[in-house]
Amino acid sequence: MNFHPRDVNETPDRDEAAAALYVLRAWAKTATEAEISQLDPAVARLVPGLVPVNYPSLSREYPEGFVSDEAYRASLPDLQNGPSSLIRGAKQQIQHVGISNFRLPIRFHRKRGEDLTLETSVTGTVSLEAGKKGINMSRIMRSFYKHAERTFSFEVIEAALSDYMADLESIDARIQMRFSYPDRVESLRSGLSGYQYYDIALELVEQGGVRKKIIHLDYVYSSTCPCSLELSEHARSTRGQLATPHSQRSVARISAVVDPDADCLWFEDLIALCRRAVPTETQVMVKREDEQAFAELNAANPIFVEDAARLFCAELQADHHIGDFRVIASHQESLHSHDAVSILTEGPTFEAQSLDPKLFNTLFHVG
Repeated sequence: MNFHPRDVNETPDRDEAAAALYVLRAWAKTATEAEISQLDPAVARLVPGLVPVNYPSLSREYPEGFVSDEAYRASLPDLQNGPSSLIRGAKQQIQHVGISNFRLPIRFHRKRGEDLTLETSVTGTVSLEAGKKGINMSRIMRSFYKHAERTFSFEVIEAALSDYMADLESIDARIQMRFSYPDRVESLRSGLSGYQYYDIALELVEQGGVRKKIIHLDYVYSSTCPCSLELSEHARSTRGQLATPHSQRSVARISAVVDPDADCLWFEDLIALCRRAVPTETQVMVKREDEQAFAELNAANPIFVEDAARLFCAELQADHHIGDFRVIASHQESLHSHDAVSILTEGPTFEAQSLDPKLFNTLFHVG
């Protein structure tokens, strides 16, 4: 059979490809195993119902006794850490790449009493230079686990951060740990007490060779509208009409850079700071006398969302432990179908011209 090759630069059309496949299959019906063995395996697989003799025989059983030694591990492909020629898209620096929400039990110091072990969610990221394909994600976890058995503090986070920056040869990096911190709170009048749980995050950031320690705290409180309170009292005094002011569950997210030269800023101290600023914190254990007291406390501390931001600001400015800070407040209105919100920042750390569109959606407290 004479075969005349096509011009290599000519692209066959669909009909020509179908014709070629027909010729291949017609030939395969009479071909010998030896002839088929000389085909490229990719071509041989186009023949229906035919297993090429040169196709490798693969085991379908899990190799229980197989040991991965150093030599074998060295032979494994590592696409993520491959050369820059494998980069897809723009060869641009990535500011943060890593892992989010891997969880493990971590011990924390308390200001009073024994240490606590809490389930903690960890996010760890590093910067990635423009010429690098990717990072080995598991190194972040390994670096963190290496230090996780020690009683935790910012110093141990620093050790983990240093490890994985060195392992991943990165310039900038960040670790954030999120957890729910319990603190026993007494009721207003009944003498009962119960645990209030505070969403806290510890963050360590290194950028341009400078490290910052940041504490984030969500503080949940009741906000009584001053305008609504005055209008309700007007109805009572001028018309003898019973009226109640509107109030609602509200959330403030306090983010504070810890002064590296100051002594320890305890979680309990930051919580107490919030209570001094806005004392109408939601209650845990409540009897009738506590409910009445809470109504009186709200009436004594009516508060707009602007007031809340400035009250928190005044307390943060007065604390020597704290440098830059940000206050985000959300009053989740019972009068309106929308919320009242405010953001106040001090210092360059939290300055931002743009906001995450979903930022205020994260300030809902679910009991």
